[in-house]
Amino acid sequence: MTTQTLDEAVESTAGAIASMEIRGAATIAAAAADALAAQAEASTASDPETFRRELRAAARRLHETRPTAVSLPNALRYVLRRMDGDRGGDVTDVDALRRNVVGAAQEFDDRLDRAQEELGKVGANRLRDGDVVMTHCHSTDVLSCVEAAVDQGKQLEAYVKETRPRNQGHITARRLRELGVPVTLIVDSAAHRYLPEADHVLVGADSIAADGSVINKIGTSGLAVSARELGTPIVVAAQTIKLHPETLTGHTVEIETRDEREVVDESTRGDIGDIEVANPAFDVTPPRYVDAIVTESGQFPPESIVTLMRELFGESADEPWKEPDERITH
Repeated sequence: MTTQTLDEAVESTAGAIASMEIRGAATIAAAAADALAAQAEASTASDPETFRRELRAAARRLHETRPTAVSLPNALRYVLRRMDGDRGGDVTDVDALRRNVVGAAQEFDDRLDRAQEELGKVGANRLRDGDVVMTHCHSTDVLSCVEAAVDQGKQLEAYVKETRPRNQGHITARRLRELGVPVTLIVDSAAHRYLPEADHVLVGADSIAADGSVINKIGTSGLAVSARELGTPIVVAAQTIKLHPETLTGHTVEIETRDEREVVDESTRGDIGDIEVANPAFDVTPPRYVDAIVTESGQFPPESIVTLMRELFGESADEPWKEPDERITH
């Protein structure tokens, strides 16, 4: 099945995720689940197997957009695993399959809403009245922790890194101001200068590996090293949809490389001369630099995150968006 036959909602969602118009792990995951529901509702398949192929093709189109954001395949797994309900692939009614997909997508969205609220409550317990936090990039999970703390009556202040090259820190600064948190926006290279004034570094995650390594926006690793040297605790706020089950069996996380024009425009590049431009979107922070990972299931030292991952995903991760004869269980 080619992408031309996919529902318009799938194509538009895939494009928006790839261009980062849709960003943030939870937002990406919800958009992917909703796109699968749209595909199911728009399908004119006359038999169950054609319907299943359409849904798998839609999931593959979505899956290829952002290789590092594990919330995306986790959302696809959640919906596709429930397509046949409890009947293990022998559903013979297209309408039943359609209802299962739409219902699973709605259930997934509801779980995301509850997860972020619960995570915020857990993270707020680490923050005290009068604390100063430093943030990197933009994370709705981080914001939920700050919002819950503010709701508890705690007064907080924030140093917000601008986070080049896309300046996602500007989004964080605006949202924190909306919560009434005084914000100081700093350039990325000023982090070491201001870390001694911060009580916590709060960052999100795009993926978390089984060994507790945190894959997040480029610059997170350097910030964590500086924070450890200066004695500032670093806390990762991440819903369990960020856990990367394929790493349980040695699968490595692909680091996305983005367009060089995010770093330097063509005119400036021409003025500089013949150069190479590197634009990795993420880096990997080893668990030894992380003090705690906060999830909706509680707070964990990074070394023990593997236990939670096994509870949620078992010992391996399947790829239900692939055709049955192409699947390899990791």
